[in-house]
Amino acid sequence: MYGLLIDMDGVIYKSSQLIPGADLFINSLRERGVPFLFLTNNSQRTRRDIAAKLQRMGVHAGPEHVFTCAMATARFLANQKPGGTAYVLGETGLTTAMHTNGFAIVDKDPDYVVVGEGRTYTFEMLEHATNLVLGGAKLIATNMDPSCPTSSGTRPGCGAVVALIEEATGRKAFSVGKPSPIMMRAARKELGLDADHTFMIGDTMSTDVLGGVQLGYHTILVLSGGTKREDLAHYSYQPDTIVESVAELSPARFEQIMQGIGAPRQLAATA
Repeated sequence: MYGLLIDMDGVIYKSSQLIPGADLFINSLRERGVPFLFLTNNSQRTRRDIAAKLQRMGVHAGPEHVFTCAMATARFLANQKPGGTAYVLGETGLTTAMHTNGFAIVDKDPDYVVVGEGRTYTFEMLEHATNLVLGGAKLIATNMDPSCPTSSGTRPGCGAVVALIEEATGRKAFSVGKPSPIMMRAARKELGLDADHTFMIGDTMSTDVLGGVQLGYHTILVLSGGTKREDLAHYSYQPDTIVESVAELSPARFEQIMQGIGAPRQLAATA
């Protein structure tokens, strides 16, 4: 049995537009009983909210098919310090995950300052977070993506906000989201698979592909998002398989790829 970890923005949709054939691809996985998880470095929404967005686009997936960096962060911190406290810069997806995993969200003397995506930051909040870190709270990032694509352009991402606090405090954040092995390994375990039978499908070399390569997953790069074929020359690591979009991953094509599980690097030479 094999399973798939699938990035979302640039792979399944762009902003609010479904990438052609993505719905059929997911339907084929469900029909064949192939386990999969959508992985996202966006901590704003809960897994239920994300599933609802997918459903509106015609992608039949439930909350159980969604794994966010907010969930990975909250689970990691709950393992590090059960029943801990955190000051959170983020939105519902992150605060819900923190509460679900037994953390209290506080304004004074937290164990951690946790930073996720958001549109409602104020400079007062950033100033408070800075002073909490200087006071001893550990700085945690849900991810280090410097920017986020939006329907109107680009906005600063979690990594950009974290960089501000790092510069102000001289402290480095610990990041849990892709390509961190913490999130990538946790998602694999969620599917109950070993590394040899786990495939990472994404459109970004520095998160999706890098994370998959580091953990020994088979990596599939789609060119429907932010990476162009000519960009590959700039990276010292390469994906095992490259396709224009997930629409190319028909059952027959996918079964062909699966035959290379035992020797994915050999497959890459013929793909």
